[in-house]
Amino acid sequence: MRFCLVECAGSPGAKLAVERDGGLVPLDAPASLRGALEAFGPNGLMELARRTGGKPVPLTSVTRWLPPVPDPRTFRDFYAFEQHVKAARARRGQEMIPTWYEMPIFYFSNTGSLKGHQEPVKKPAATRELDFELEVACIIGKQVQDVSGEPAEDAIFGYLVLNDWSARDLQREEMKCMLGPAKGKDFATSIGPWVVTRDELADVRVAPGKYRLGMFARRNGKEISRSNFDTIHYTFVQMLERGSRDVTLYPGDLIGSGTCGTGCILELGPENAGGWLRPGDTLELEIERLGVLTTPIV
Repeated sequence: MRFCLVECAGSPGAKLAVERDGGLVPLDAPASLRGALEAFGPNGLMELARRTGGKPVPLTSVTRWLPPVPDPRTFRDFYAFEQHVKAARARRGQEMIPTWYEMPIFYFSNTGSLKGHQEPVKKPAATRELDFELEVACIIGKQVQDVSGEPAEDAIFGYLVLNDWSARDLQREEMKCMLGPAKGKDFATSIGPWVVTRDELADVRVAPGKYRLGMFARRNGKEISRSNFDTIHYTFVQMLERGSRDVTLYPGDLIGSGTCGTGCILELGPENAGGWLRPGDTLELEIERLGVLTTPIV
């Protein structure tokens, strides 16, 4: 199933909906995937979606796409693609970090600055090096702690496209002090438009928490990045094992993979990507089966 959070013409307020027959069926559920998972549980929510009837609303009636989970308790963003880590460090004249191979690492980002599909992102006034990050993310479906193996994969409700916007010059300066990224990252994270449940991806699953899905980035209609989810070094199961150690993960929590190989201008080099992003640009991030996340920059 593919879930989304939308506002539609002629229907006041945001509605959680499921895709059906090329349209959307609104659900009698909280207006957030987190709230719906808390209310029904992952199996109950999918059962609600299966038995909700009515004629699907056409996608053309959508007036606003919201983040499917606008209110996660936490957002952990990992650093899981080896190609990206190696290439980005090489461009800065740095060797690979041996410790990176010992554990999946992450940082906490701002849950209050999430953006939906087609929602504009404002360039921070202080940056001259605005960048995108093409990532896959998952939504936690059930409360877990110290989880591993099959129970870790079972805790994943579904997957979605994520763009971890980055102000590289701000990030570079603040991280000289061995903390962050903070202001280099916290101004916006775009997610959506869909959350696709694991059962929809079973035929392209290559390992627990790892799938064969193409990943693409286009700037003003021109492709500048191409990768695949299956090149990830640390699977989402390994990320959940690390993320849930000694703490609780809750329904609706957001887990990002980190940038895929070639999935940002920092790695590609601005000279190969048309320069850093500017107001007036439109960025499209696509992951097969998960959809296209579009963002105009203002």
